[in-house]
Amino acid sequence: MFGLFTSQEKRMRVSAAHWLELADKIFNYRRDELSTAESAELGKCTEDLRLKLSQRAEAEKLKLSVEALEPVLRRTGGKIYPKSELTEWVEFFLVAGIVLLGFRAYFVTNFQIPTNSMWPSYYGMTGEVYQTPQENPGFLKKTMRFLTFGAVHHEAIAPQSGEVAMNFFYSSRYNFTPLFTEKRSRKWLVIPTTVHEYTFYVNDTPVAVDVPEDFDLEFGKLMARVFFGGDNAAFERRLDDDVQGGRAEQVVHQLSPGNAVRAWRINLGKTVRAGESVMSFDVLAGDMLFVDRFSYHFVRPKVGSGFVFRTDDIPRIPEKERGSYFIKRLVGVPGDTLEIRQPVLYRNGRPIEGAASFQKEAQQIDSYPGYYNAESLSAGQSMTVPPGYYLALGDNSPESLDGRFWGYVPAGAVVGRPLFIYYPLTRRWGPAH
Repeated sequence: MFGLFTSQEKRMRVSAAHWLELADKIFNYRRDELSTAESAELGKCTEDLRLKLSQRAEAEKLKLSVEALEPVLRRTGGKIYPKSELTEWVEFFLVAGIVLLGFRAYFVTNFQIPTNSMWPSYYGMTGEVYQTPQENPGFLKKTMRFLTFGAVHHEAIAPQSGEVAMNFFYSSRYNFTPLFTEKRSRKWLVIPTTVHEYTFYVNDTPVAVDVPEDFDLEFGKLMARVFFGGDNAAFERRLDDDVQGGRAEQVVHQLSPGNAVRAWRINLGKTVRAGESVMSFDVLAGDMLFVDRFSYHFVRPKVGSGFVFRTDDIPRIPEKERGSYFIKRLVGVPGDTLEIRQPVLYRNGRPIEGAASFQKEAQQIDSYPGYYNAESLSAGQSMTVPPGYYLALGDNSPESLDGRFWGYVPAGAVVGRPLFIYYPLTRRWGPAH
């Protein structure tokens, strides 16, 4: 921008210096390939321009010397000069990529939250159901919701008329869980990924819908909204009553090749006509954050801060989660003793402080559920953080697999702290907390 106010003579001197730099590069890289005559001609034109530049010659004289040098560079430059436009673009993007990778490695990186273990501070993927055909989004609405919220539409269409059923598995942690089949797929038709395929049965005829693999718990909540008006307790009671009352059919469900489980096929209390929607919903993108990787090289992580870390060196993390990044809230540094007296988390014998969310958890306000006893922090149990480790818990304690289950985070696994939520474009957009 400031070049607009630079004199023509100064701009010419800058240009001449760049031509000299190129001439020196060609000579140094190709001197053993140039003939004696080519070397002499290149040297003569180069020195002529260098002399005029050192003598602060007028712009017109510099221009004449550059015009004499350029065809010599073209004849002697080989692969260095002239360059095609494609080569220049490739070099530009290569250098930009190297700079970006270096910046991400040492300063700021981006991170997307897949699950709701940190809700309501940060959102993972969430769902929004459409109960009637009139609510279903058209093309324009789908496009706008995708751009602003990262929303992707999913819909299962009834292949025939009849009652809707699904296979369920009893999980000790989440009670009855809708079952899925794990499949390989591609995101944006390019990036390899894994999806979970949920299958409805309309008069025993299957109709499937695919969702991201981290969306399982949210999918169960969506089903409660669609089939039981959002009453999760009624949903659970219906499933349990059908199983205990012998009204559910036992089936063998294939989770993946060679991995089958016993399940129950349970009617969902909904009748559809052929061509109607069995279930229509959007999956909204989880919060995307910029993460500060720089500060923790110089300052100690503070209790209460958002806390991003690698999972490679945490032995009790499930094998399929290894190598990924987790975000939780830092609740304990070396030497701290933590205990949960529902709903309050205690640090060194006192209610924990250091973040606004701690107070909200203790009072169970603003959708914060409070801390729940589980595993290593069951009622009456405590955890003391050893040297060289940290303890991290999720804000959504009832649904968070965190330090209560898999223990401590090694100091070497720490990545950084969240800085800014840059997408989706919701009220949460802005500085992270």
